Amino acid sequence: MANLKIGDKAISFKLPGVDDKVHSLDEYAGKNGLAVIFSCNHCPYVRAWEDRMVQIQADYAGKGIQLVAINANDDTKYPDDSFPKMKERSREKKFNYPYLRDETQEVARAYGAERTPEVFLFDKGLTLHYHGAIDDNYDNPSAVKEHYLRGALDAMLSGKPLSTSETKPVGCTVKWK
Repeated sequence: MANLKIGDKAISFKLPGVDDKVHSLDEYAGKNGLAVIFSCNHCPYVRAWEDRMVQIQADYAGKGIQLVAINANDDTKYPDDSFPKMKERSREKKFNYPYLRDETQEVARAYGAERTPEVFLFDKGLTLHYHGAIDDNYDNPSAVKEHYLRGALDAMLSGKPLSTSETKPVGCTVKWK
């Protein structure tokens, strides 16, 4: 169960990205929304949703929305989730959002992330508006009936209440040390 509840403030982070820059929560202040997505390289669920994550960032960037993916997995047991492999994956999939490494797993623990991918969507004031899955069908994009993250983004941007503020995150478990 996530530590953050709807209405809670985002927890600060300062993590290295695959672009060799350090990224922090502060740099996203002033955005119209921030989707923090706990992710990784090896999980088949993440791999199934990656292209949709790239498309969501492309579709919403002009509206002031930023996606940030954070990989906290233990790369000793899961070498595919190492920082060098993250850089490869980001280049290969042409990620258009920051992909950050949470080596100590402190950020994932603070958020209470349990799955990859797991979305925490914050509004302009960095208040949690949505938590859960990206949509309702990881393995078949054309069979998606509920676009949870897109619906939450649209509602948040238009100032309307979210029809769904929480869904069950679907994916691999975070690989703890």
